[in-house]
Amino acid sequence: MERTVYVNGEYVAESEAKISIFDRGFLMADGVYEVTTVLGGKLIDFDGHAVRLERSLNELDMAAACTKEELLAIHRKLVELNNIDEGLVYLQVTRGAADRDFAYPTDATPTLVLFTQAKPGLSGTAAADKGIKVIAADDIRWGRRDIKTVQLLYPSMCKMMAKAAGADDAWLVEDGFVTEGSSNNAYIVKDGTIITRHLGNEILAGITRSAVLRFAKEAQMQVEERSFTIAEAQAADEAFVTSASTFVMPVIEVDGAAVGTGKPGPVAKRLREIYLEEMRAKAV
Repeated sequence: MERTVYVNGEYVAESEAKISIFDRGFLMADGVYEVTTVLGGKLIDFDGHAVRLERSLNELDMAAACTKEELLAIHRKLVELNNIDEGLVYLQVTRGAADRDFAYPTDATPTLVLFTQAKPGLSGTAAADKGIKVIAADDIRWGRRDIKTVQLLYPSMCKMMAKAAGADDAWLVEDGFVTEGSSNNAYIVKDGTIITRHLGNEILAGITRSAVLRFAKEAQMQVEERSFTIAEAQAADEAFVTSASTFVMPVIEVDGAAVGTGKPGPVAKRLREIYLEEMRAKAV
């Protein structure tokens, strides 16, 4: 069945959706995006995504296409129209259409596009039970990874590198330290302490990351925000990643070396349980 999508104020069939060939998102990757998870037909951590979207727009001097309240209504309408029980809502805002020029246009109207992806069984995926494998890849992205832009070519390349190596994903390494996964935040667990890179321009401030660390501290788990190496990860007791689409996902192998027992560990399992329980209860 064809999806209904949202384009600049209209709900249309996906085959009828159109934006200008002069849109700066297409020409310049001049846009930002967010992904909000849907569980039980409700939105997970919508407020967190809305706040991060506003920050991304502000960092790029880009105007908002609508208010937070209007965005929430659009999300809910798309979930209803597409009958999404478990899945994702993708949102993209670009600076809009203008004649091609490196300088920002001063009079362009922002482009706003949203669409859904149905993901039945998202919360119960088999990958969470068996864990995933990651490889190391050089982090050669631009220096403002804290802005959630649509510049996703290198992360896509890293996904393909991982696939070619018989793995599931890549952890990016800069100056000898892991920054983050290609589309997620990275963690290790050593002697009961959860270790993940501190926030900065080098990584995205994950919405799921924020919630998981909060839940970990509430559960009296030790958390240390610092850089770590691939070697540390390989010698860790556990490893995992977090993102809106994977929640808490155990990592059982890092660059060819088994982590811990080579199976999902208790910390990642427990955090996934807590996260899903808490976020389902707070979903809107």
